[in-house]
Amino acid sequence: MASAEGQQHPLGIYYKIWILLFVLSGFSYAVDYFDVQGALRWTLVITFMFLKAGFIVAIFMHAVWERMALVLTILGPPTVLLLLIGFMSIEGSYTEEARFAYMGHDRDAVALTPAELHGEEGEEEH
Repeated sequence: MASAEGQQHPLGIYYKIWILLFVLSGFSYAVDYFDVQGALRWTLVITFMFLKAGFIVAIFMHAVWERMALVLTILGPPTVLLLLIGFMSIEGSYTEEARFAYMGHDRDAVALTPAELHGEEGEEEH
């Protein structure tokens, strides 16, 4: 039975997670240091970010010791939002590809600058 003071967790787990967070941060910085580029870069950065966030929520915010209903109440809405963002990203890529394929848009087109649209700055109007 739990005492009125609350549940005590061993300090060792906090120290281990704290060190693990430093190691994961080191890996994240190593991605930049070794100049990893492209999809691998973002995959590694996002993976390390989610791992660190997961450890912080689980241990330092005590989610690992809470009832499952409370954990799902806290983590459920952000998870649903991430899924919806993923679906929107997929749909946006599909729409962009459809524009290239069916509307004749040029993939290499560059947007005009305001100076190109309205004439060079400094030109006097006649």
